[in-house]
Amino acid sequence: MASSRFPIPQGTQDMLILQILSLEPAHGYGISQRLEQISKSVIQLNQGSLYPALHRLEQKEWLQAEWKQSETGREAKFYSLTAAGRKQLAAEKESWARLTGAVQLIFDEGSWS
Repeated sequence: MASSRFPIPQGTQDMLILQILSLEPAHGYGISQRLEQISKSVIQLNQGSLYPALHRLEQKEWLQAEWKQSETGREAKFYSLTAAGRKQLAAEKESWARLTGAVQLIFDEGSWS
């Protein structure tokens, strides 16, 4: 029986984080919860990889962060996309579409036999 969860392919996590933040600014836990909610629990980020990824994306200036009060009343670091982050997300979505289109072509070709 196949598991309903699987590891996120390398490089995909950053694209998914950028996509979630294109919807609205969020703190790390909020990003994780939103991804899980939208993917119907198929995608669950490991906290040990989420925060290093957020730091890395911030270092690349694709994200900016500010401390704000969260919905629970605690201070949290909220991340939002920069203009460079939006540009990067658009480029990654285009590459993803090309890759998935190519994989689909291969699958379709393989279904002839």
